[in-house]
Amino acid sequence: MSEDGLLKMSELAEASGVSAGTIKHYLREGLLPEPVKTSRNMAYYPPEFVERIRLIRQLQAERFMPLKLIRSMLEEDPERAKALVELEDRILERAIAGEQRRVSSAELRKRYDIPQDALDRLAELGVLEPNSRGYAPFDVQIVEAISRFRAGGYDERLGFTVYDTLRYKRALEELVKDEVAILLERLAGRADAMEIVEAGTEPLNELIAALHQKSLVAELRAQRSARD
Repeated sequence: MSEDGLLKMSELAEASGVSAGTIKHYLREGLLPEPVKTSRNMAYYPPEFVERIRLIRQLQAERFMPLKLIRSMLEEDPERAKALVELEDRILERAIAGEQRRVSSAELRKRYDIPQDALDRLAELGVLEPNSRGYAPFDVQIVEAISRFRAGGYDERLGFTVYDTLRYKRALEELVKDEVAILLERLAGRADAMEIVEAGTEPLNELIAALHQKSLVAELRAQRSARD
């Protein structure tokens, strides 16, 4: 390191954990500001580059963001980009912590009288995501809901199968993409972000349920009017 704290390329690569070739690629793509050049073949880099490179790598490797999108985020507000990542990590950490409590396949079948082949098909569809230790709480809730559907008559005899869950899964995936983008954008950097997220979970579920019921009634009325 030079007397003014600037780093050589080799030092920057070691400190950031990224190869010199990758750093040069980031420079070419405009993801990093121009270094301090002392001669034609010698350049030094501010120590702030270390954190910025780590952030770029995290957005690229863990969020699968293209470099063009990362560059626009960093150009707009690098601190906000960092806050978005931190908030996302905190939400994920909370969710993953809840997934540590698992229910075995045998226990799940015992509780809800769901055939193993139905559980297997739900896993193939990506509706359930069991691992070697069993099913996470969200998966258990899904199985419980399906069990209640079946108990109410929504079964194979009427043509209802586990594949019907795909309609809701696909519709919710698009909704959730927008929801996450808005959530991160509006709450990034707030000290009370997690409290707001947690406080909104239950009323959001109630809102979605109420809107679904209202839309269902509206559609039935529209179909009846079309027949009259």
